[in-house]
Amino acid sequence: MSSNLETLVLSSKLAVQSDYASVVSITLFVGLLCACIVIGHLLEGNRWINESITALFLGLVTGVVILLTTKGKSSRILVFSEDLFFIYLLPPIIFNAGFQVKKKQFFRNFMTITLFGALGTLISFTIISLGAIGLFKRLNLGSLDLGDYLAIGAIFSATDSVCTLQVLNQDETPFLYSLVFGEGVVNDATSVVLFNAIQKFDLVHMDAVFVVQLVGNFIYLFFTSTVLGAVAGLLSAYIIKKLYFGRHSTDREVSLMMLMAYLSYMIAELLGLSSILTVFFCGIVMSHYTWHNVTESSRITTKHAFATMSFIAEIFLFLYVGMDALDIEKWKFVSDSPAKSVGLSSLLVGLVLMGRAAFVFPLSFLSNLTKKSPTEKINIRQQVIIWWAGLMRGAVSIALAYNQFARAGHTQLRGNAIMITSTITVVLFSTVVFGLLTKPLIRLLLPHVPKHMSSMSSDPPSPKSFLSRLLETGQGSEVEAGRFDSIEPSSFRMLLTKPSKSVHHYWRKFDNAFMRPAFGGRGFVPFIPGSPTERDYRAEEEH
Repeated sequence: MSSNLETLVLSSKLAVQSDYASVVSITLFVGLLCACIVIGHLLEGNRWINESITALFLGLVTGVVILLTTKGKSSRILVFSEDLFFIYLLPPIIFNAGFQVKKKQFFRNFMTITLFGALGTLISFTIISLGAIGLFKRLNLGSLDLGDYLAIGAIFSATDSVCTLQVLNQDETPFLYSLVFGEGVVNDATSVVLFNAIQKFDLVHMDAVFVVQLVGNFIYLFFTSTVLGAVAGLLSAYIIKKLYFGRHSTDREVSLMMLMAYLSYMIAELLGLSSILTVFFCGIVMSHYTWHNVTESSRITTKHAFATMSFIAEIFLFLYVGMDALDIEKWKFVSDSPAKSVGLSSLLVGLVLMGRAAFVFPLSFLSNLTKKSPTEKINIRQQVIIWWAGLMRGAVSIALAYNQFARAGHTQLRGNAIMITSTITVVLFSTVVFGLLTKPLIRLLLPHVPKHMSSMSSDPPSPKSFLSRLLETGQGSEVEAGRFDSIEPSSFRMLLTKPSKSVHHYWRKFDNAFMRPAFGGRGFVPFIPGSPTERDYRAEEEH
């Protein structure tokens, strides 16, 4: 009896110590997040540094301090988890990107984005996988099989959409931003689909049927994931339009939008779909319909809330990657052969450069063949920027590497540890070097690009001016589309010569005739006497 009591007391003490350690860890990490934001603000406008690189460096410095204080036992406050990344950090980033994206620019280049993101990722995956099979065996890395080499191709085909948000500006380079970021979202989804397919299919008996199954599986996942995101966005718009929560509480409107977006992401995870595509298109649909159904105060709140959550998640990711890069457990395996680790990382960077160049320039040429107007074509300078800006590898690559080569964030196999440390090295190198040089490269190749302040950079002087700026920037497609609706296509010949404008025109007619009356949107918001939307109706009647 006494022994059982002693065991219970001991376990209670350990639980209390564990809780205290968790509180200390979270407190330190929140303090570091605050430091990243302050330092990033002080360095704002610098042509070389951005918040992601600042967080990486601060994470590295913190890792060194922790290493010194723990006498080399640990370098991090938290343990990396794929669930932490995919379930909690990635959704707000991707959703806000879809919510803020300029829809007209995005859908005008949708075919090129899909071509780069889907076919381009497959080309990059093939080159990196074949290069890994041909070159890595000579380095004697240990027990890596065919599945590991194919997984390496999927891991290093995933571009860093988060870092793209940091180095490209939607207002300064809208065309390049829509291409690179849109491609990055489709690219991440394709890489995750490829990675999951590699783990599910029988790679020993790989044949032409395997390739057909892989392509068919991707098309199915792409279509169903997109539809799920659109349905979730439309459902939120319909609920708010019919029940009109804003009449009672702005909090309910904002909460419903947040929860519906996150619900779509989790349902996609539950069904084995591409949750990245789902939440991205949910954000696009919500910005087109749901956002216009809520009150003016809710519009301001949602814009700030989504942008803030995305911003904090981005800083969290880069800060943690910087600290995890110095994890002493994995570096012990490569300490006896640093030249091998450097050689492997160099080979991976070279394969990433080759894999991206192999599809950006040929697919840009094919895309230009389908466009008649010279202004719509991707010139060679823009192709170089697209190639360079997509070279960065980030948290998606690290999460997939941990999934393939570690269990619960740890590994005791030398080959697996070398692959994880090499992945971290490539992520750090590509983020710092390629990220630092992207802005100067844009200014060098596109010196005529005007500099504009971001619409979210400061608080608006009033809600009305804030709303006007959002309609000009974040929701600009609505205003631009209204001007375009007056242009009627002359004949079927216009559909052949200018397909993007014609499709957009007919979609706008269908949207105005059927979608907006049912789901709301600009010009179809609920009319409640005395509500903020009453002014919108009066303004429309005057015009």
